[in-house]
Amino acid sequence: MSLYLAAFGFGLVSTSVLAIAAVGFTMQFGISNMINLAYGEVMIAAAYASYGLNNAGINIWVSLLGGAVFGSVSSYLINRVLYAPFQKKGTALIGMVIISLAASLMIANVLLPIVGYYSVSYRQNVGPTFHAGSIALTGVQLAIMGLAIVLMLVIHSLLKLTRLGKAMRATSANPTLARNCGIPTRRVIDTAWLITGALCGVAGTVAGMNSDTFAVASGAGFLISIIAAAVLGGAGNPYGAMIGALLIGEVTEISAAAFSPEYKEVAAFAILVLVMVLRPQGLLAKRGTLAAAG
Repeated sequence: MSLYLAAFGFGLVSTSVLAIAAVGFTMQFGISNMINLAYGEVMIAAAYASYGLNNAGINIWVSLLGGAVFGSVSSYLINRVLYAPFQKKGTALIGMVIISLAASLMIANVLLPIVGYYSVSYRQNVGPTFHAGSIALTGVQLAIMGLAIVLMLVIHSLLKLTRLGKAMRATSANPTLARNCGIPTRRVIDTAWLITGALCGVAGTVAGMNSDTFAVASGAGFLISIIAAAVLGGAGNPYGAMIGALLIGEVTEISAAAFSPEYKEVAAFAILVLVMVLRPQGLLAKRGTLAAAG
């Protein structure tokens, strides 16, 4: 039993990392109708950007800001330069999926000659270990959980309380109507990709902080869990992504305790398949778009 309680504690940290990533991923889909399969590779590229700063002697938490900026700018450029022109031409959704897959492969193959195949790790002080029964978490892990809570509250406030959030919801619901009502939808979409890209960059860095090591190949593993969380909660719904992240994060860690750590990605993929078969609209089906956040 103590092993499963410890796994539950680790699951809370995995949930935190996954929630940051999944909310960014599902918001991109909600506002752009874009399944961005390059998301995992942008995460890893941002993690390496943070690693470069950290390896130069900069504190990991300051380096995290560099990763967020890298993820934000990269996501904006990928959407504006690559995705948006194809969408403007009326490219079908399956075509956009293939384009995003190509973007993912290009990022990975550009990154490999620069950083190499080998795994790396951050220089960080994990701090003291805090115990609550069988649950033991380091100071860094608790900080990651706190950061995730803060970011979720920020996203909630953005969507509920700001004019930008209302414009994002309107653009998600009906971009043509929103444009006719005077909302600068192009600017709103650009801003959304900057925000979600920052979440992507933060997620990549904290994932690296929570892992012993990471490598370019880690991006594909991250993406499976992210998609599973987004689909489980209801694609396009940030609140659903938070719930999906909690379920996926806990199930993967408990399955690792029950069987083997190698089964973590298998568990996430199995959940994704089951959801697609049994409830493809997700848990929050009636609120399955970014517009429903209001």
